[in-house]
Amino acid sequence: MTNGKGILVRWVEDKGFGFIKPENGANEIFIHISALKGMSHKPIVGDVIHYQISIAESGKTCAINANIEGVNQLLTIAPIERKRDSKPNYPVKEKPYRKSSHVDKSKKRLNLLPIMAIIVIAVFIYTKIFKLKDQGNIISHSTIEVEQFAQQEKFQCQGKVWCSEMSSYEEALFYLRNCPGTKMDGDSDGEPCENQF
Repeated sequence: MTNGKGILVRWVEDKGFGFIKPENGANEIFIHISALKGMSHKPIVGDVIHYQISIAESGKTCAINANIEGVNQLLTIAPIERKRDSKPNYPVKEKPYRKSSHVDKSKKRLNLLPIMAIIVIAVFIYTKIFKLKDQGNIISHSTIEVEQFAQQEKFQCQGKVWCSEMSSYEEALFYLRNCPGTKMDGDSDGEPCENQF
């Protein structure tokens, strides 16, 4: 590998690469940010760059092992190299790369949201139906009680026993249900005076 020196004539910050114009006047040389490892600041157009020339897989010339003239190089051990130094001698099974982020968790929450909403709606409807049924039972029981109370006020046990003594079906029903010794339900089906009314 040959050494070279030149001026950085173009730099694309967001892509992390640029081109060096060699001082010997040759064609521009491609340089990637990875060639400037450990520099204390990023390259700026006009910087003088010292580099080694390498041929990329594409066949084009590029700069490697570069540094910026007048800029200090930070002497630190890269975290990857430190990990390599501290690796145990026995083989370690590496875990496959798995993306885990708060986005995945929020997607799971979003998937559960419709299910939870359906459950809440079902519980609400279920409780409403049972309340309506209970109210209906209360109303029907109270209606029967009111009717029975009204019949008790209207009719009284006065010793009537036969259907011929009854003036209405309601009176016969009252006597059958409330008064002892009646002879109004021959077939014992709970319906008094069927032939008469």
